[in-house]
Amino acid sequence: MDRVDALVIGAGAVGLAVARALAQAGRETIVAEALDGIGQGVSSRNSEVIHAGLYYTPGSLKARLCVRGKELLYALCASHGVDHRRCGKLTVANGPEEVAALRTLQERAAANGVGVEFLEQREALALEPALRCSAALHSPSTGIVDSHGFMLALQGDLERAGGMVAFGSRVESARLSARAGEPHVLRFADGSELAANILVNSASLHAPALARRFEGLDARFVPREWFAKGNYYALGGRSPFTHLIYPAPADAHLGTHLTLDLGGQAKFGPDIEWLDVQSPEEIDYRVDPARADGFYAEVRRYWPELPDGALAPSYSGVRPKIHGPHEKAPDFRIDGQPLHGIPGLVNLFGIESPGLTSAMAIAEVVAAL
Repeated sequence: MDRVDALVIGAGAVGLAVARALAQAGRETIVAEALDGIGQGVSSRNSEVIHAGLYYTPGSLKARLCVRGKELLYALCASHGVDHRRCGKLTVANGPEEVAALRTLQERAAANGVGVEFLEQREALALEPALRCSAALHSPSTGIVDSHGFMLALQGDLERAGGMVAFGSRVESARLSARAGEPHVLRFADGSELAANILVNSASLHAPALARRFEGLDARFVPREWFAKGNYYALGGRSPFTHLIYPAPADAHLGTHLTLDLGGQAKFGPDIEWLDVQSPEEIDYRVDPARADGFYAEVRRYWPELPDGALAPSYSGVRPKIHGPHEKAPDFRIDGQPLHGIPGLVNLFGIESPGLTSAMAIAEVVAAL
């Protein structure tokens, strides 16, 4: 049976970043990807925002890895010519309660080491004249990135370091070894097997179901998966904004925000639609035009001039959640031997936003494990 140092399951942004880090550390590394291209899953259906790290609990993996990942991502974009723009973001408040929420967010940003600036109404309107707000928090380090260009750069580095992506390679199950130095054995959909000393499950929406088919992993170390769809609607015509615009945060959902793509096209979303499905195969990614109705009132709170009929269905993505609709969002889970006791196994669970921004920092943690 063939044997490699490391096998990473899933060629999304995080899987590619992890594989790149392992290959650059001198390990013979293969990425097993079920589909025929990189980033065909969650990584191709996001807002392409480079998050600053404002929202996450200080000291959490999300907070630390978002801030570190952002630095690494901007550096990679600069060194590899990946299209991106550090456009900045305004989180806007209308009314005293929302201003108080902005002040709380400002304190959290400071605790996370993220530079932000509190703007009075006239200062915010000087930046974005079409805006309606009573105050805003300016995050200059927020940006946007060509996510596919980012993944191509990661793949290029992986291959230069001697690694490779094996497309059409669906991992069905694994026999794990609890003894150090003895490899794990992966079984593929075509019946072939491969031994690997290091196994990283970066299968995103599929990660928990796949981990349940790892013989030798205690079931209590595998969370239940939940699927939450986010729908996006594109703005017909030109956007009057040059920054990303987010409403003041309410509970876990960041509200209906305005993001820009690198061509300057504005889109609104994502909303949150909890899906009653048991597996990723059952997901319907179609965007219901009728859901746009709820967007108009939300957006007009900060952009009163949004024309009727200006929003068209664009695309949707599904967040790989490990909590239900009425539970508090947990931290990223990077489960290594200290948790489950199996040498060389790392399971990545609940890698939703800010997963794209955090990808290279997640890779550093996995490589260290």
